[in-house]
Amino acid sequence: MREEYRRYILKKIFLGGILILSLLLLSLFALAIGDYRLSVNEVINTLLGGGNRYQQLVVWNMRLPRILSAIIAGASLSVAGAVMQCVLRNPLASPFTMGVSHGAMFGACVAILLFGLSTGIGGPYVITIFAFLGALGCVMAVLTLAKIRNLTPEAMILSGVALSSLFTAGTMFIQYFSDELELAAMVYWTFGDLGRATWSDIYIMLIILLITSIYFIWRRWDYNALEAGDEVAKSLGVNIEDIRMWSMLLSSLLTAVNVAFLGIIGFIGLISPHIVRILVGGDYRFLIPLSFLFGSVLLLSADILARTLISPIVLPVGILTSFLGTPMFLYLLLRMYSKR
Repeated sequence: MREEYRRYILKKIFLGGILILSLLLLSLFALAIGDYRLSVNEVINTLLGGGNRYQQLVVWNMRLPRILSAIIAGASLSVAGAVMQCVLRNPLASPFTMGVSHGAMFGACVAILLFGLSTGIGGPYVITIFAFLGALGCVMAVLTLAKIRNLTPEAMILSGVALSSLFTAGTMFIQYFSDELELAAMVYWTFGDLGRATWSDIYIMLIILLITSIYFIWRRWDYNALEAGDEVAKSLGVNIEDIRMWSMLLSSLLTAVNVAFLGIIGFIGLISPHIVRILVGGDYRFLIPLSFLFGSVLLLSADILARTLISPIVLPVGILTSFLGTPMFLYLLLRMYSKR
């Protein structure tokens, strides 16, 4: 038994090591490729303070912020998806399918309409607050409906889909009455693009990710109990309502911050936790940190593809993740209903 448990743990540690190594290699590759090509030695030398001023400019001001954005956003969306799937007990739950991303997008558009971007009033942090309020509104609406009507997990997902349509309609309504500058800003925000984040944005995203991840990891045993069902979790002393509310709020915060700074990046929160579950199972002691790493690897890989697919044109990474996520969503949907 002890040897079997040891192998169980080593499998997770091995996957974690592979993901960390992949993340380092992908980061070096992403720093080297582009219109201004660099060798790996030049990249490492520049990161250590060497290199000429062009290499310093390209690495520190252009490519490194983009790579860190991919790592942080991938981890954030993936962890948020893993937690949502647990507390809602539905494999289709994610920030994108629950309408949280669309709620955040609606909030960001309201902020742009009220404060504008060209006037300098408000700025990205007001947009972040409004995006969070939009995401929070969506989550609270779903949870309220679920509490009042005692909705099944499938009905909660459908509620999220309905709210996605509502927030999309609201966004289009705002765009219809916006001027050209505001409309351009709103449309720009709808594309998930890692190249728009500044260093100050990255610091904020990182701080939010670290704080929420500490809470999620602290609650890992509660999530394992929830996997066995609400009644079992209650019998083990888990406060289901409390953990469900805080988990959804913090997942919404993670999503809102990423949408506000980078735009909508769909399906990372759906794909990553499922692939990790397939590889190492559903133990949340390992699922949360491994989803963190896998989401980073997946989004960074997608961004490299977006930069190189039709180079020198750089595609918004949100387009590629939507192409990846749609087949996965359909697969999960068909698998769920084929069991009946």
